Amino acid sequence: MWRWLLMAALILPSTSASRADEGAFLKTLGGNWAGTGTVRIRAHMSPMNISCNFSSKASDAALSMEGVCRGMLLISRSIDAKLRFTGSTYSGSYLGPRGGRAGLNGTRRGDAINLTIRWAKEVNGDRSADLTLRKVGNNGMQLKTIDVDPASGKRIVTSEINLKRK
Repeated sequence: MWRWLLMAALILPSTSASRADEGAFLKTLGGNWAGTGTVRIRAHMSPMNISCNFSSKASDAALSMEGVCRGMLLISRSIDAKLRFTGSTYSGSYLGPRGGRAGLNGTRRGDAINLTIRWAKEVNGDRSADLTLRKVGNNGMQLKTIDVDPASGKRIVTSEINLKRK
């Protein structure tokens, strides 16, 4: 019996420590953000310059971001992401510039949360892409999506937004 209690005592703190580590990490992503970047409307098109503003809220096990990106004077798109950390993985949803709610699943490695996007409909010839949310230094964040170009089969950056804390 005492061996079981000792093993439980050794295992349980690491689980709560992991959650605490994720909570501390997520809280560094909270706040107001602004920045610039590029987005490709379709994989075969040239990137378009954009500027974005985001507001994010973080807790011990969740992150939500809402924002607007603008390009070419008249184009404005709302973007949001909602993530929840459970056990050792992240899951949630994403509304990107093309519309349609997409599912998110992935894990964190270092300062990056690496997610697989599952689009509600086909985008660039399939229904999946990769999204990386990376903390950059103390006051920076990068959002990057990578997809496969259906014509060449190569992985290409379809959006990259570099944000600074306001």
